[in-house]
Amino acid sequence: MASPAFSLSLQQCGVAAAMAGLLGLTGCQAWNTQDSLPPTSGVQPLKGLAQNVSVRRNSLGMPLIESNTFHDALFTLGYVHASDRLTQMVTLRLLAEGRLAEMDGPDALDTDRFMRAVNLKKSAGELYNASSPRLKRFFEVYARGVNAYLFRYRDKLPADLARSGYSPEYWKPEDSALIFCLLNFNLSANLQQEISSLVLAQKVGVDKLAWLIPAAADEPLPLAEAEKLKGIALSQVSGLGALNKAAEQVAALNILGAGTSTNWAIGPQRSRSGKSLLAADLQQPTSAPAAWNYVQIHAPKYQAAGTSIAGLPMVLSGFNGKVAWSMAAVPGDNQDLFLEKLKRQGNALYYEADGKWLPAIVRNETYFIKGQRSIRETVYETRHGPLLNSALDNTALTAGYGLALQTSSFKDDKSLDAYFDLSRAQSAERASDASREIRAIALNMVFADASHIGWQVTGRFPNRREGEGLLPSPGWDSRFDWDGYADAMLHPYDQDPTQGWLGTANQRTAARGYGMQLSNAWYYPERGERLAELAAAGKQDSRSTIAMQYDQSTTFASKLKKMFEAPGMAGPLKQAIDALPDAERGKAREALGRLLAFDGKLSPTSADAALYELFLQESMKQIFLDKLGPENGPVWQAFVANGKLSYSAQADHLLGREDSPFWDDSRTPQKEDKPAILARSLAAAISAGDRQLGSDHKAWQWGTLHHYVWKNSAGQAIRGAIPAGGDHTTLNTSAYAWDGENLDAIQVPGVRLIVDFGQVEPMTGQQSPGQSGNPASPSYASGIDGWLKAQYVSFPMQPQNFDRAYGTTRLTLVPGK
Repeated sequence: MASPAFSLSLQQCGVAAAMAGLLGLTGCQAWNTQDSLPPTSGVQPLKGLAQNVSVRRNSLGMPLIESNTFHDALFTLGYVHASDRLTQMVTLRLLAEGRLAEMDGPDALDTDRFMRAVNLKKSAGELYNASSPRLKRFFEVYARGVNAYLFRYRDKLPADLARSGYSPEYWKPEDSALIFCLLNFNLSANLQQEISSLVLAQKVGVDKLAWLIPAAADEPLPLAEAEKLKGIALSQVSGLGALNKAAEQVAALNILGAGTSTNWAIGPQRSRSGKSLLAADLQQPTSAPAAWNYVQIHAPKYQAAGTSIAGLPMVLSGFNGKVAWSMAAVPGDNQDLFLEKLKRQGNALYYEADGKWLPAIVRNETYFIKGQRSIRETVYETRHGPLLNSALDNTALTAGYGLALQTSSFKDDKSLDAYFDLSRAQSAERASDASREIRAIALNMVFADASHIGWQVTGRFPNRREGEGLLPSPGWDSRFDWDGYADAMLHPYDQDPTQGWLGTANQRTAARGYGMQLSNAWYYPERGERLAELAAAGKQDSRSTIAMQYDQSTTFASKLKKMFEAPGMAGPLKQAIDALPDAERGKAREALGRLLAFDGKLSPTSADAALYELFLQESMKQIFLDKLGPENGPVWQAFVANGKLSYSAQADHLLGREDSPFWDDSRTPQKEDKPAILARSLAAAISAGDRQLGSDHKAWQWGTLHHYVWKNSAGQAIRGAIPAGGDHTTLNTSAYAWDGENLDAIQVPGVRLIVDFGQVEPMTGQQSPGQSGNPASPSYASGIDGWLKAQYVSFPMQPQNFDRAYGTTRLTLVPGK
């Protein structure tokens, strides 16, 4: 689920420059200037304001907007977002529209082709048009604030924008709906997995594919789902290689970095104060700036503090003085790929539908490319949606198969109104009512007031006539089509559970046999399991909640120990170790003994944690590399990509699947079994440690292999390397790349918040690396120290406490002429 940020030299541009734009960094230019930093004090006249507005900033640069009207507050929010994250806003918009090549040149063209085919602009238009006149006015006022900044600082743009030569267009209200749709696209779980799974199927065949795409540890393998691909010549899927590469590029951009996240609420009966608590984090790459930023608004009829995305006039997770709310990914499967049989007749492209050949819909797209002449290309669509590979490999669509993407329709969708209503809710009950109306994005919404807690799954989930949507379906057979959407009243929810807490960590939250299908792409369950252990342990308060957010213990270690000691494994494993060559036998025995004694605490100073993680790395290679390699090949990379996004075949095989065909090493004449491969993996883990950490095994440290390193888009460290603990299964997440010896953290909780209703001022929060997207700003990386030290800042709701949190220095915006 985690995706690494791009790494490149100063001379490299292309798609990496798109990442530079997304992150608001220097990209391929070295530029550090104060000219692009707007003032944080004094008086500025702005046309569009009705009355004076005050903007104060705390020690980390997070803004407090004080206004006499909500209209002026929204206008100022647009102005402040642009002043903090203009490059990010512009680049998110270009990415969503498929126009990155206009700023970053031809190397971004395939990303643009992919995004044009997806056509988020259409979805955003539906969503915006369905919104109420009230909501449209809010977006219009916000856009005026953004444009007021663009106009005032048109000659002092951030360095990367100025040096790129791209002149940003003025912000439109619909652009904010586009950013919302981009966030939804990023949180939808299964698209890249479906593409990667086809790459795997081309290599291992349909019969073995199910072993590589498990849904959860206690779920049967999706053998029936794989059956629908039998008899299809998958080698004839045109342009799959280009499509998989483009999907990986989009994933590497990581768009809005919220693929993994955690949120929970503690009820009054489990709280030391007798009042509720809520906690949440949003995880993102260790790159600067993060996608998320904090904002606080104080107006007579509206107040809220929390996380926002520049370009979207909403507090997405936060607190309004009465209610706290937080978002986390479900992750929902609301995108499906359909294999389409294609043929050409003359210049027309046709696809088969229930025995008939229908003409594909033609959509022409024009691409403006920096440094080159514009080009015009065709995107084809079927009854299921756009043919993604038609955008990337148009010439190949003469015969064979295409891949059409079906996504949810947003006609008559009031999600933008509902999300705004959520931020104004004055009770947990009202928050529940508003959350249920959020359909355009699949989220685990957790909310609380002082006396009550609740959870609601939002989104729009298709009813599939047949199949589960885990793999592409035959598009020519309407048996696999969608049949509307699940009733929102069926979406899982809970309020004031008897256990006294509730929470989500992207794990499976709907039991087998539940009345609707949310997903088959759940993340690893261990974070959710550890959350349950800690939340149920005694009374909770802010201090224990912080300890939970920084917890680095994994429950997978105990599962691994249980597997090693199982009656059917312990004996055969000992025999397999005894059968190893002399040089390997002692290593395997040492590794097994230490793993059986390991307590699961992945602290940066732990020697056994280092061995444990090396075993995970080496076992993946020992089990699968012979059939899916080489390591730099597209099949292995597709396998690794799936392991980042959801519960992996590696974890599934380690805990069970003794009858899997992947235990046998195809490179040897004999037939291996699970104990034999585990014995090899144990020895290989010690050998890997010897190479990377030295021969003194007691001196090994996990933090020697695993670091926090915050980087800019040029791959240059702006902070680090700092020894890190944890991994992808710990509440204090620090996921690393599975496909190399560099085990540095690439995905961490960049934003954390806590609302403790037992406190006079309930909300505290933190973010890394910083509030500003401008490297010239003192707030560019100022959050890292507090993040490392578990320090939080206060977001007070009572005006008498504003000075303590934000100081007295302010920028006063006044109506201009």
